[in-house]
Amino acid sequence: MLRIDDISYSVAGRPLIENASVTIPGGHKVGIVGRNGTGKTTLFRLIRGELALESGAITLPQRARIGGVSQEVPGNEVSLIDTVLAADTERTELLAESETATDPTRISDIQMRLVDIDAWSAEARAATILRGLGFSSTEQQQPCSDFSGGWRMRVALAAVLFSQPDLLLLDEPTNYLDLEGALWLETYLAKYPHTVLIVSHDRGLLNRAVGSILHLEDRKLTLYQGGYDTFARTRASRIAAAESEAKKQEARRAHLQSFVDRFRAKATKAVQAQSRLKMIEKMTPITTPKEAALKKFTFPSPEELSPPIIAIEGASVGYDGQAVLSHLDLRIDQDDRIALLGKNGQGKSTLSKMLADKLKPLQGRMTTASKFRVGYFAQHQVEELHVDEAPIDHIRRLRPDETPSRLRARLGGFGIGAEQAETLVGKLSGGQKARLSLMLATIDAPHMLILDEPTNHLDIESREALVEALTAYTGAVILVSHDMHLLSLVADRLWLVKDGRVAPYDGDLESYRAALLAGDKPAKTSKPKPARKRLSRDEILTLRQEVRKCEDRVNKLNDMRDKVADKLAQPSMYEEENAAQAAGWNKKYAEVMDGIERAEGLWMKALERLEKAER
Repeated sequence: MLRIDDISYSVAGRPLIENASVTIPGGHKVGIVGRNGTGKTTLFRLIRGELALESGAITLPQRARIGGVSQEVPGNEVSLIDTVLAADTERTELLAESETATDPTRISDIQMRLVDIDAWSAEARAATILRGLGFSSTEQQQPCSDFSGGWRMRVALAAVLFSQPDLLLLDEPTNYLDLEGALWLETYLAKYPHTVLIVSHDRGLLNRAVGSILHLEDRKLTLYQGGYDTFARTRASRIAAAESEAKKQEARRAHLQSFVDRFRAKATKAVQAQSRLKMIEKMTPITTPKEAALKKFTFPSPEELSPPIIAIEGASVGYDGQAVLSHLDLRIDQDDRIALLGKNGQGKSTLSKMLADKLKPLQGRMTTASKFRVGYFAQHQVEELHVDEAPIDHIRRLRPDETPSRLRARLGGFGIGAEQAETLVGKLSGGQKARLSLMLATIDAPHMLILDEPTNHLDIESREALVEALTAYTGAVILVSHDMHLLSLVADRLWLVKDGRVAPYDGDLESYRAALLAGDKPAKTSKPKPARKRLSRDEILTLRQEVRKCEDRVNKLNDMRDKVADKLAQPSMYEEENAAQAAGWNKKYAEVMDGIERAEGLWMKALERLEKAER
């Protein structure tokens, strides 16, 4: 159980959390929501003990392990799988000690503890997590230095999931995941055996992976039961009720004040006037939650072009003469809203770059309408902003002849206020940087807007504002996102990028999600059962590794049994003065035999799975 009792914390003299309390039972999954800047990340740091409370207390069960993704994995030469395995420090230490231990009692204790923590299946569990987050078996053996910072963040996430802390703290974990990885994480967290607190602005995740919502607002913590949609409805009802009561109270106050004003000077009514004045003073003001001012996005409207705005015929596209996508025959009109689906590495970014004219076709042709303009937004562009310049400097470079007031108006249309306009980009929040990049991408009123993960770092209110802006936008939209809520509200066409092809997807987003979670297994029908799907080479290699690990475990336990048996075979062990010691060794022998039986059972199951896979 996590108990937060009457805590307060300020930043630079400004109260961020004030007299806040909440109790979260063990094993619960809780989503933490609130506007950017309200203190969600600070709350995590207080729970971890990285910041000192001004008052109140945060208590956890003794020896409870707290885990979270604080930073990316270093770019060293350690393989991904070994990096994740190292996150279980107890297993790592026990395995190291088992190589040097000589005392039979200690060897026995080590091996039994390794069995208890299921250490021998650790590599298979780590591989499963890495695979769920988008790493193939081959990539899992590669060094961390082979991967970019975003991919190393996935490894850091895999490591903390593998270590299974008693309290798992996750701060925007889907920011570095694609749709497939985000859906896998939803399923994993829903089954996670311990307590989870997750800061997220992903409505799908907050609806499917958690059982309650913790809202941080007005420096207070309020726990709501249910997912995000239930929270939103409940909170809206509370706000409406509070507003109604506030109006009634204001009317009552005005009525009483009117009586006081009219009769205070009259002797016959003075007592009654004073009585009503006291009633007014005793009224406790009813306040309603401070609603976030919806930070709107204002996309400039392009002129209408004759359809199609893009036509692609028999094209292939790729890098260094090698095609990633081929046989492309596609058409885009100005009123299209298209979501690109497909697993990571299938070519969604390659297609986006070709549509943005950043990558030329290797063969075939792509034609565009006259005067066609395209806007392109991707997360790497946020990272390429000049951190030592202000937003006003970025836009002035593109529009040197416009007046300062016009430049500020452009920034204001994307929720960047007067204060932020002069603030160095390096000091802006992630959401403010994303807004600036979106403004720069659309400044020329493009006829088509390509958005690659536009919601990272945007809070829920900003995401809703983005949906409204895209709905009102009069150009085409090409969208790549892990946010299914955004996709469902914006996209009216789905393209699947898979196996070097791009084709319309016949189903809807829910059927695509179901297919991903089912691992692309065929749906059940009344027809004869289809032939069993053969496992991939990587999956078979994983099974073989598991068999070898199980066999090694059995061999080690057999060696331990022989050492304990040798000890028990010594005649001196049965002398009267050694009776207690003999009893201890007999108990140890029974434990080892029990461990062998369990280990052999796991070995046989692993062999059966491998045999079925290789048939």
